[in-house]
Amino acid sequence: MTRLFTRTDLLALLDPAACAEALAAGFRVAVPGAGGRRVIAGLPFAGTATALIPGVLPGVPAYTVKVNAKFPGATPALRGVVCLHSGVDGELLALLDSATVTAWRTGLAAALGTHALARAEARTVGVIGAGAQAGLMLRGLRALRDIEEVWVHDVDPGRAREFADRHHARTAPHPAAIADAADIVLLSTWSRTPLLGLGQARPGQHFTTLGADEPGKLELGTDLLRAAYLVVDDGELALESGVLGSLGGAADSVHATPVLGEILNGAGPPPGAVTVYAPVGLPWQDLALAWLAYEESRRRGDGAGREVDFLA
Repeated sequence: MTRLFTRTDLLALLDPAACAEALAAGFRVAVPGAGGRRVIAGLPFAGTATALIPGVLPGVPAYTVKVNAKFPGATPALRGVVCLHSGVDGELLALLDSATVTAWRTGLAAALGTHALARAEARTVGVIGAGAQAGLMLRGLRALRDIEEVWVHDVDPGRAREFADRHHARTAPHPAAIADAADIVLLSTWSRTPLLGLGQARPGQHFTTLGADEPGKLELGTDLLRAAYLVVDDGELALESGVLGSLGGAADSVHATPVLGEILNGAGPPPGAVTVYAPVGLPWQDLALAWLAYEESRRRGDGAGREVDFLA
């Protein structure tokens, strides 16, 4: 039997603190360079097809395959499914709404990276791009540290105001104003043109960029990325699809660039450095949350996740 988990099911099953704990544990044990594969294919439409395969983690007897459609003009912009398979016999255990899983794992994993790299005394946060992932990133960060002030900017002023109302923030007229106001800057956009450069950064400031997850997408200028203490989630994928590829990196840059697992295990930037966390997003992160939802559904036994027999 296969369980189907809608967005509503997942919101009832997932707990942000438990998800963040599972993601942190995954980063500590995941093998660098074994992040799986990310396949991105163009379409004869205004979007792309993306697959992340396979999602595996030590200690989890299952794996995931995620298939997404990304259409920037749609709402939501990302649609698809996460397939959770048994590691014993390949049985399809569950199908999960990928928009929810992706937003949660991306936002909460980014919050972990942000908290690990930002100065302990950093208390003001600026958000560029007022979407779902930015909201979860901010929500996760607030669970990890005290935040005194939040600013937000979006190309859609109405969306920025709605975000500000939901998250007790203030709006800013442009990205540079965000950088001026905030110790921590969170970017989550579709931009293919840098929104901020080295001239807008100051010593000790932190930037997390979620938009640099596909070739051609770049939210921070290459001058800032080259000058900063740059951390990624997986070096090989960052070279293939993320900021290392945008910087014209070679194979040696994979080994020279720290990954978040190393930071969570005790490494860190030099004092006063501008820091950047630029994740691509890893298949095992989908598994971490899909397995949590599946196990919680089984534990509750209350009908969360309708069952279907695809072999009937």
